[in-house]
Amino acid sequence: MLRSFIPVSPDSHFPIQNLPYGAYKTGSGEIHLCSAIGDHIIDLFVLDEEGFFDGPELKYQFVFQDSTLNYFMSLGKSAWVEARQTLQHVLSEETPTLRDDELLRGRAIKKQEEVELTMPVQIGDYTDFYSSKQHARNVGSMFRDPENALLPNWKYLPVGYHGRASSIVLSGTKLHRPKGQTIPKNSDQPIFGPSKNLDFELEVGFLTGPGNVLGEPIPVDDADDHIFGLVLVNDWSARDIQKWEYQPLGPFLAKNWATSISPWIVTTEALQPFKIDCPSQNPKPLPYLHQKRRTTFDIQLEVLLKTERSEAVHKICTSNFKHLYWTMAQQLAHHTITGCNIQPGDLYGSGTISGPTEDSFGSMLELAWKGTKPLRLSSGEERIFLEDGDEVIMTGFAQGDGCRVGFGEVKGKILPPLK
Repeated sequence: MLRSFIPVSPDSHFPIQNLPYGAYKTGSGEIHLCSAIGDHIIDLFVLDEEGFFDGPELKYQFVFQDSTLNYFMSLGKSAWVEARQTLQHVLSEETPTLRDDELLRGRAIKKQEEVELTMPVQIGDYTDFYSSKQHARNVGSMFRDPENALLPNWKYLPVGYHGRASSIVLSGTKLHRPKGQTIPKNSDQPIFGPSKNLDFELEVGFLTGPGNVLGEPIPVDDADDHIFGLVLVNDWSARDIQKWEYQPLGPFLAKNWATSISPWIVTTEALQPFKIDCPSQNPKPLPYLHQKRRTTFDIQLEVLLKTERSEAVHKICTSNFKHLYWTMAQQLAHHTITGCNIQPGDLYGSGTISGPTEDSFGSMLELAWKGTKPLRLSSGEERIFLEDGDEVIMTGFAQGDGCRVGFGEVKGKILPPLK
């Protein structure tokens, strides 16, 4: 098995088999692109400056001297594969070039805990889907007829809405409780004030690389070539604001105030060993959504909750990316079937990922079942929605033979509303 000269513990999310992409702020305030291995980062700006990326796809491109990944992402799969192979070679325990150059190691390798990670991509557009069948069933059962929980269109197309790219923030960003209009129980008149029903949504998002020309859809069996990598996503939701505003056009202020993502982008190439087949869909999708082979990734997901009253970290959800009904390729094919053009760096959320058991539901709305089953924590506290001071931590990884390929975590803390 390929190993690095940099020590990596067996439970690390970042072995040499992963090498996700990120960005960090240098001591002089510059933004450098980087990768992660074990507890360290690799400064890609330095390696690019020293001429390491000299293959046919990347020579003279200097892609890692940009402050974002967008240009690199636009180059497509052959460039992505070449960069990954170069990094794995440079970091291999068998390669002396970086391993034995103490001066270069000092410039290129830094401890993760000593650097400030920043947003590695300029996100131009953001779409959030609604692709977990169990989640859709749960929500439909709570708010509509349990016997007809799914709306008529749900099994025929990947439902989605256009989100707000400007309020996508990096893991660790603290967020003030939003204010808005809500409708009190047994009233037909709204009131204004802080949201009382604040929630998280466990999601995984993908970022696109090469786009398409306006007017030309991306075929479903070509869609994977446009997907650069995946991130963890917490699509924060104000459920009471959402309840009042969502009809007839769907989410707006309930969702636009914040979406948190993990700082590391895990490439689809790194996730290939964890590819699995999807169950068949019934009814059979329309031809433009029918894949020759429907696949997804086996990625284990967890949600942890830390409150101000207790030092304990409470695990409140365990789910898996494989629970999604619609694949990323189907989502992207549907998104572009009208000829909508996508661009490098666009983000697409999966929608809440809920599994078949109660402990695998990916939102507080479901875990506490619309407030009727308060979630009891080991500290004795109860939650039906998030309170001020609560910190939500999401993590995920794919487990392999002898190593895991992970995302690190995405976390965010809820602060009181601004005055």
